[in-house]
Amino acid sequence: MSTERRPDIVYIMSDQHARKVAGCYGDTVVATPHLDALARQGVVFDNGYCPSPICVPSRMSAFTGQWPFEQQCWTLQDHLGTDRPTWMHALGAADYRPTLVGRMHAVGPDQHHGFAERIGAEPGPHWPGVPRQDLGVLAGAQGPARVSVERSGRGQSAYQLADEEVARDAAQWLDGVGRRRRAGDAEPFCLMVGFTLPHCPFVARGEDFDAYDGRVGPPEHPPPDPSREHPWLAKWRAACGIATLEPADVLRARTAYYGLVARTDALVGQVLAALDRNGLRQNTLIVYTSDHGEQIGERGLWWKNTFYEESAGVPLIVSWPGHLPHNERRGHVVNLIDIGATLIDAAGAPGLPASHGRSLLGIARDPAAPWENVTFSEYVTDTAAAWTGPEATRQRMIRSDRYKLVVIDGYPSMLFDLEDDPAERRDLAGDPAHAGIREDLEARVFANWDPRAIEAIVARRQQEKTILHRWAARTRPPLHFVRPLDPAESWLDDRPRANA
Repeated sequence: MSTERRPDIVYIMSDQHARKVAGCYGDTVVATPHLDALARQGVVFDNGYCPSPICVPSRMSAFTGQWPFEQQCWTLQDHLGTDRPTWMHALGAADYRPTLVGRMHAVGPDQHHGFAERIGAEPGPHWPGVPRQDLGVLAGAQGPARVSVERSGRGQSAYQLADEEVARDAAQWLDGVGRRRRAGDAEPFCLMVGFTLPHCPFVARGEDFDAYDGRVGPPEHPPPDPSREHPWLAKWRAACGIATLEPADVLRARTAYYGLVARTDALVGQVLAALDRNGLRQNTLIVYTSDHGEQIGERGLWWKNTFYEESAGVPLIVSWPGHLPHNERRGHVVNLIDIGATLIDAAGAPGLPASHGRSLLGIARDPAAPWENVTFSEYVTDTAAAWTGPEATRQRMIRSDRYKLVVIDGYPSMLFDLEDDPAERRDLAGDPAHAGIREDLEARVFANWDPRAIEAIVARRQQEKTILHRWAARTRPPLHFVRPLDPAESWLDDRPRANA
């Protein structure tokens, strides 16, 4: 593919954006004009999933196209091997210079993983064992813990300040591209922009919070009858201290979350505006997505960590003027790992040999193009961190056409028919009429995924991480690309708050 015809690329990834909280996904309360406009200019995928419903393994799998178990990167404290090729390496091999502005959330010494350049910083250390960043009065409210819902509302999180710097830096970088283009430089560019919002703390600035105060209702799906809840979910609920919550806290946290989504949209708008004012939109492939979802109180659950749609589902919008249709939707089952394959395809870059990613360009252009509606997601923890719950867990989800099966090692499976039961209220795993479907999907889950082998690997790695954590605590290795957080940057309004 010639240099002139290769696309420019802008890949925007937020953190913890619930798929359904966006105007282009049907929410009638939240204001997301920039994402809605991007959706009208491109293709919206209604069934996008993350490789894992927590940050680090989801992002690392999105980079490599491999499942978490294949690269043994499962937890928020796991390193991705520096020799694992990523889509960024592939584009670099094709003469792009992939650049990252903002959040990557990689653990360990490799803070590039194929990016030729990193600009700015992200609000979190990348060495487990060193002190966590200080959010002041919001310490601990980044979840998952009861305090995250209780310490919510009108105020400010330092995460937002960091993201405002990211949007500014990304826009300035694109302004630089515009100047070079006007001077005759025709080299294609690849920019990834990483935001931390709308990740909790559930705290939004006054104008954003007030815009939704009194307009955001309670969760659509109530908590299940405790006697009928899946036992692992019941343990998780208890471990997080959210078996019961005050309705005022729930509404306040949800209101703030809507404000954070609206603010994320505004930051995305700043990046897109820089494209437009520099005349760069026409041949730019733009992707917007998030690393996982947010449950915002549905079924009495918050954050991610489950395979319910609110947690494992992600928004995904792809726009490429002149190459992809406008204002169309696709119901195909896709995954974040497919984005890297899509960028590689569009750029004419060498494919990643071990990647399971599939280019989305074919089905984006033609919904009848060949595609198998199946994908996986994985959630595996150890007990090295307090937020992992009372026990290590090994879980895997398969979504195949209308059915979703969740396998939890040591517990019963869960099976949902998302066509008849999109709210996932009826577990069909024990229904004799669906036994054949459950057995078929379980066979696919276990075909290359061995929970006993994973358990042994995770246990050994936890012992190894104990040494790494002690090493980092004592030697204090340098923190590259980390934005220091001043505790005073985070605050919570003590005045009467929404629905209190």
